[in-house]
Amino acid sequence: MLDETNEIHPLFAGAPQSTEFKKLRKRIVRMTREAIDQYGMIESTAEDAPKPKWLVCLSGGKDSYTLLAVLHELQWRGLLPVDLLACNLDQGQPNFPATVLPEFLEKMGVPHRIEYQDTYSIVMDKIPAGRTFCALCSRLRRGNLYRIAREEGCSAVVLGHHRDDILETFFMNLFHGGRLATMPPKLVNEEGDLFLYRPLAHVAERDCERFATAMNYPIIPCDLCGSQDGLQRQQVKTILDGWEANSPGRRQVMFRALMNARPSHLLDPGLFDFAGLMRNVERT
Repeated sequence: MLDETNEIHPLFAGAPQSTEFKKLRKRIVRMTREAIDQYGMIESTAEDAPKPKWLVCLSGGKDSYTLLAVLHELQWRGLLPVDLLACNLDQGQPNFPATVLPEFLEKMGVPHRIEYQDTYSIVMDKIPAGRTFCALCSRLRRGNLYRIAREEGCSAVVLGHHRDDILETFFMNLFHGGRLATMPPKLVNEEGDLFLYRPLAHVAERDCERFATAMNYPIIPCDLCGSQDGLQRQQVKTILDGWEANSPGRRQVMFRALMNARPSHLLDPGLFDFAGLMRNVERT
């Protein structure tokens, strides 16, 4: 698919020509297409209706750059019949390089919106010293992104969470929340008017890192949460790294398990009618 034409989207300009990179690129695109198809992310619309519009959230990290590039590649190839609007929410973090993303998006010819909302000050004011910022920061960011999506006429907010984010969230819920749950690839917000999509759900974090590094995208680190030690997510990541090191491929096996749930072999009576389970009395 990727070699059918020499034309490429500007986001792929200067891509390495090595066989290794081409395989990496094809794998990420293929897995993204699989997730979009498997979880029904493309809405069916009437022939005369306008195309759906997605708000693609861009933080400046390796994952969101990978998401942006792959979605535009699919759109460029005619495989993603939606309009894409990149969006960065500048949350007022000190020393945030505010010009990096606008300049990058302008250079790449990507439609975008840059929004400034000082949620950083709110987080610093509300969260006691020594506590993690992630939960409140995430809620404030999500609320603003939903607002922007509505203002721009978008039907979906699209995030760059990948396979490893999903696995880590599952184990955080297991270890600390007492529930079997994770980030779904597709959901509807509480108000019921917007979808939230995670098209990189099947893509490994390592592949995102290798891709963004090879493309030399201008990565912006998150100094707010990245500066805090002992986060639960980092602890879970360390555990998973150890399992993967001792048994390569373990992450993918665990991820497949999330796609192969058997309610009758768990303990939740809300998912399976254990009380109504009957034996075949004719055979006794």
